[in-house]
Amino acid sequence: MSAGHATSHYIRTSAQKAGLVMDQIRGRDVTLALATLKYSRKSVARDIEKVLRSAVANAQQKEGFGGDVDRLFVARCWANQGPSMKRVRPAPMGRAFRIVKRMAHLTVEVAERPVKKATLPAASRGGTKVKAKPKGRKAQPAAT
Repeated sequence: MSAGHATSHYIRTSAQKAGLVMDQIRGRDVTLALATLKYSRKSVARDIEKVLRSAVANAQQKEGFGGDVDRLFVARCWANQGPSMKRVRPAPMGRAFRIVKRMAHLTVEVAERPVKKATLPAASRGGTKVKAKPKGRKAQPAAT
């Protein structure tokens, strides 16, 4: 099973905002995740889309890739907090307020879904069918 990952550092958004968008694509197929990000109203979705496309390209270059992009899904994705820029904003009466401009590090991992093997019916495998006894209450003797 092939997997690929990609990371993007110093994205100008908070990790919390990026995490909200990443929660929407975690566990989904890559094509569905890309469609979700394309029509998302959050601005960080564009950056996450770039990282996802990069992770897919990295998975395609790995040794042992099956060749079918449709089998890829978002295995894991997360946003870590990066460094914060501290700025000063003038406030009334000569004071100053601090503004914190946050950054995030985005990571997306994709993997191939395993191929499910078709199971054959019991008759064609050479086995015998055993009927299970129905579960239920035992008959109670009638009260006289």
